[in-house]
Amino acid sequence: MTTAPAVPPREMRTGIASDVHAFGDSGILRLAALDWGDAPALTGHSDGDAVVHAVCDALLSAAGLGDMGEHFGTDRPEYAGARSEVFLQQTLQLVARDGWKVEHVAVQVMTQRPRISPRRREAEKRLTELVDAPVSFAATTADRLGVIGAGAGVLAQAVATLRR
Repeated sequence: MTTAPAVPPREMRTGIASDVHAFGDSGILRLAALDWGDAPALTGHSDGDAVVHAVCDALLSAAGLGDMGEHFGTDRPEYAGARSEVFLQQTLQLVARDGWKVEHVAVQVMTQRPRISPRRREAEKRLTELVDAPVSFAATTADRLGVIGAGAGVLAQAVATLRR
């Protein structure tokens, strides 16, 4: 009788993260790796894309690799004004180098503006392309409660599942 070779167990991990940025006075809003013409830009050392930042932090969290501040902090002048896709590409490289593969990412953005629903599928498709794994993208408002509800900025939350 032959015994089948042992299959190594799959290790799965989940990371969660959030990011928040205030609206500035001018510029083009960058959110979910898309330009949005109907709201001012978010403030930040880079392009302020709270959605992509939350995704990066969730991926780093799941892999046990720290956070964006550790890898791309505001003390790094080379990242001033950078598109957040740069952080996502480098984050994915760090995660892969540590042996992890992205299974799924779920993101929810909370904002009063811009209206997300007309471009939700486009954002979901763009994020899926960048991550090279399924990304679910949803939005909600804060029903005019608190600083996000008052229209002061954007809050994004992400959950990432990795395996190796």
